[in-house]
Amino acid sequence: MTTYEQDAKTLELPWPFTGRADELELARRCLAAGRPGIVVTGPAGWGKTRLLAEALRGTDCARVTGTPETRGLPFAAFAHLLPDTVSLHRAVQLLSGVRLLVVDDAHLLDEASAALVHQLAVQGRTRLAVAATDGVPAPGAVSRLWTGELLPRLALEPLPREDTAQLLAVAGLEPLTVSRLHRMCRGDLRLLRDLLDALRRSGGLARVPESGEWAWHGPVPVTAAVRDRLAPALDRLDAAERETLDRIAFAEPLPLALDGLDLDVLERLEAHGLIHADDRGSVTLAHPLHGPALRAGAGRLRARRLTRTTMRCGAALVAEQASLTAMLAEQDVRAVPAPVGDWLLAEGLPVPAGYAAVRARCARLRGELREAVAWARQGLRAAPDDVCCRAELDSAAGQLGEITGTGVWAAAARGDIAGALARIRGDDAYALYDAVRLAAPERVAGRLPADGVFARHAEALVRTDGPALDRVAGALAERGFLLFAAEAHAQAVRAHRDPRAARLSRTRAVAMARRCDGARTPALAGLALGDLTARQRQIVTLAASGLSNRQIAERLTLSVRTVGNHLYSAYTRLGASDRGALPWLSDLPEAESA
Repeated sequence: MTTYEQDAKTLELPWPFTGRADELELARRCLAAGRPGIVVTGPAGWGKTRLLAEALRGTDCARVTGTPETRGLPFAAFAHLLPDTVSLHRAVQLLSGVRLLVVDDAHLLDEASAALVHQLAVQGRTRLAVAATDGVPAPGAVSRLWTGELLPRLALEPLPREDTAQLLAVAGLEPLTVSRLHRMCRGDLRLLRDLLDALRRSGGLARVPESGEWAWHGPVPVTAAVRDRLAPALDRLDAAERETLDRIAFAEPLPLALDGLDLDVLERLEAHGLIHADDRGSVTLAHPLHGPALRAGAGRLRARRLTRTTMRCGAALVAEQASLTAMLAEQDVRAVPAPVGDWLLAEGLPVPAGYAAVRARCARLRGELREAVAWARQGLRAAPDDVCCRAELDSAAGQLGEITGTGVWAAAARGDIAGALARIRGDDAYALYDAVRLAAPERVAGRLPADGVFARHAEALVRTDGPALDRVAGALAERGFLLFAAEAHAQAVRAHRDPRAARLSRTRAVAMARRCDGARTPALAGLALGDLTARQRQIVTLAASGLSNRQIAERLTLSVRTVGNHLYSAYTRLGASDRGALPWLSDLPEAESA
């Protein structure tokens, strides 16, 4: 029996493999020599095959694939590896020399092929890399691979927003468009690629004047691929079910009241996973692509009968803004649906400045800094002099290391921590909390809500209590404050007396900071410097303070060329483009002493 090396070209996709570092490491460990292998499951299009391909890149393996057309033919998936007529026992013998077998679309295997894969797992001589789609019928021999504990199972989660943004960075899309695509595709990367290609072909992307990025405003392109993906769910509907779904679809972005709808029909639609009914007596479509597909398939007269006017969205937008404001007051910014604002944006309609400022603030406090900048700019388009939108823009940009104004975070981005602290005024809890984030909790002692997580953060920092800072970080993350949690873990690194605890805090801080759009705040600066050598940290800190390469060389008794080489290497590790991106690293005593 011979094996073959998977041709790298067959594994190539238009986009690079992105994210899923933990899943990739787990797959590699399970597929190492002496291990039984792994089963990777998840909905169609979530990257199961790509993950296994990346884990096995450059490895000799044999490969089989299930197909719907051959499910009735015995050993059809193994036709290229087995004789025409063979028993299961003989097939196991013939494949016993295969050290690594990749089984793609295992849920589509014929029964004989599924039994063969199961027997190979029982035998234990062949490592198995199996990919199977969730939510569809699969041969019992396939499902018993993990239910019978023959192989470990990795159930993929949707690609997170930050990884989707990284994947789409090559396309130059603005953050709100990235978020819209992420919501629409729900982790289906094939669908994501199809929608982006359709937008490019149709001219659905337009340049954003402020950033030069591409933005998508307008309807969803209902391509053939989109129709094919949705057809299994929508084509099985009867007339009453289709009528009800159409009514819900044309009510978007608002929910439709249950009153006046046939409850029997709604129960059937809910059982099919097509609608979601909430506790307030209203119903919405379960998938964000069903609405565009249903509206695109309706005739002109039907659409005219069912379409609701945009005037009805005014009160709903006010209610949505009030709900978000209430969450801010409760110091909880976990992401919640905001369909009316998203719809206004998608339709290219003006977004009221007050609403845009609240959305920008929620995004900024969650650590979604680039999305916060984009929302603030939306509000400034409607009201160029709006103070709240301008403040949100300057604050979010400053925490990205970009200086656009004169506020707290603009000063911090310049490295002027004293100036940043001097700008903290008023009684707003979030504004006061900036002092804690800038490592000056004594300035706001007794002014933060006594029973709140911000006050606990200040107290732990005053006590230099590493474990307490880690606990605060956990509480902040639970409330959606991911950037604040990363900063608290980073502060815990310096507070811990136990080196192992410090390393764990640093690992957590780095992982959270990577999900915050490249945030560059003073609390996180030490994490970045921790990736540098001692000499690089020393040179970078001096460069951030304003010294030239020659001045640094004279101070450290080095050649100018050596200083330049160290800075270039440091820029690469820090993700900085040049010296202008370094002021955020200044005012770091621990870096000076490194």
